[in-house]
Order: sequence, then structure tokens, then C-alpha cells
Amino acid sequence: MLPELLRKARSHLEAFFDNVDLEAFEKIFNLFLQCKGVLFFTGVGKSGLVAQKIAATMTSTGTKALALSPTDALHGDIGIVAKEDIFVILSKSGETEELLQILPYIRNKGATLVAVVSTETSRLAKSCNHSIYLPFDGELCPYDLAPTTSTTTQLIFGDILAIALMQAKNFTLNEYASNHPRGQIGLRSTILVRDLMIQGEAVPFASPDLKLGEVLTEFSEKRCGCLLVVDEGKRLQGIFTDGDLRRSLQNHGGAVLSRSLKEIMTPTPRAIAPNSLAWDALKVMEADQKKPITVLPVLDENQKVVGLIKMHDLIQSGV
Repeated sequence: MLPELLRKARSHLEAFFDNVDLEAFEKIFNLFLQCKGVLFFTGVGKSGLVAQKIAATMTSTGTKALALSPTDALHGDIGIVAKEDIFVILSKSGETEELLQILPYIRNKGATLVAVVSTETSRLAKSCNHSIYLPFDGELCPYDLAPTTSTTTQLIFGDILAIALMQAKNFTLNEYASNHPRGQIGLRSTILVRDLMIQGEAVPFASPDLKLGEVLTEFSEKRCGCLLVVDEGKRLQGIFTDGDLRRSLQNHGGAVLSRSLKEIMTPTPRAIAPNSLAWDALKVMEADQKKPITVLPVLDENQKVVGLIKMHDLIQSGV
């Protein structure tokens, strides 16, 4: 049953993408982009829930949008609609009476009416200033009744336009973060490497010519799981980690204590800049699944070490 439904869902969506009118899509996009007011989205039933989702996505990505219940609109909330606004109505059939009843009142407000329908010849499509037809090949429901494919295409319509508007307006990551100050989205888009890195005396430094036996105290006391091997100008030459220690002991036994760090270190470690996002540091650490790392040197524009960021601190921060 499930494989057949997945095949059917894919077939329905392929029919949508194969037949959608790109010119009409572009027209609606330009209309939304030029809107000087608010984009209002409404619908009845499941389409009403989709309207709420589209409005929320647009609001968080830099486009003024609100969802408005048609019932509430007819009982006073229509007062918020103004001449410069665009009123977008989502409906599969385009024949829902609650939606048709609201049209003259929105028209009297001077707002632009846009119908988003899955029936090209519907009364709603004919009655609005603009309309777009979302190609529809049937619902997943065995009775072709429960809104499934139709609401999915509405969501696709809304998501594509939201992101297109976001890109057209050059909506920045900082602006996106300012709309999501709490939760993981906010953390990932605001916390920088410099906010979490250890620096100064807490960073375990060592010279490449020092013997391992000479730096074990530094290696142990700083509790970072590594030594950053640097030259006199604090420019990174390599890194010596817990993993390097285990491998060196396996290869050389106790004699490894007399080996210099430059002989047993990792010479080209991954690194990151202090103004990079902490989330990016986590991605760098996990970039090579065969060789994940838990520490990352932090380098300035001159390749000088200014700190060290640890996986433990990234996890603790919640990113």
C-alpha cells in the first residue's frame, strides 16, 4: 500500500511541475514583489491552514504577510485590509461560498484580489483581478476527496514565492536571524566562532621542534585534547591531537616521547575564522565522516592562531 501511495504522490507532483504555467507564476511573483502593502492569505478548511503557513513563511523571510479567516473578515477583521494590499484566496474548487461572499467587500476596500485555484473555470478565478491555476491530477485519497495533492501544491506555490521574494529583496542572514531570536534557528544564525572559542592562556600552544616528552604537561593540563603547533609568530604549523598520540604510541611505543612534534603532528589541520558562524564550525568538524574532529584552530586573516573551538562547547551552546 505505502509504495503504491508514494508512486501515486510522485506522479501527481510530476504532473503539477510538468504543467504549471511559468508565465502566470512569474506574473504573480512580480505582483507580490511590487506590493507596497500587506499580502493577505485566506482559505477555508485545509486551504485555510495552508494560508497560515504561507503567511508565516513570508513574514519570517522579509515579506509582510498575514493570514485572515474569511469568517473573521466578514465579522470585522476586514477593517485591516487597505488599498495597497493584495488579498490572496486559496481554494481547490474556486466555488466555496464563504470565499465568494467576501469578494465584493475586499473589492470595495480597493485591495487587489488574487485567486489560487485548481479549477481554471471556477467563479473565484473569474471574479478576481488575477488568478493562477495550480495543475491538479487528483488527490491521494481513494475517494478523491480528502485534500492532499491539492494542499501540497498550494504549499509549493507559497514556498517558492516566499523564497523568490526573499532572494529578490536580498534578505540577509542577519535579517533572518533577527526574526528568529530564540530556538535553534536563532542560535545557528547568530552565534559566532569568536563567541565560543577559547583564547589567550587557555589555548595549548607548542613549538614544532619540541619533543613530545617536553609538552605532555601542556597537553594534559589544558584539557583541550590537542596541541596547536605554531611558529614564533603564532602561525599554525600543525596540530597534535589525542588521535595522533594513540597512533604514535602504536607506531613507536615509548620511543615516541623523544620524537619532535613536527614528526608526529598532523601538518594540514582544518581551521576556521573567528567571524564565521559557530554552526559552520560544526559543519567543518563533521565534513569528513571518516575522520571527524572535535577541535578546530581559529585563524585570523594572516593565518595567525587567535583561538581554539571545541565540539563540546558547540554542543553546549545548542547550535
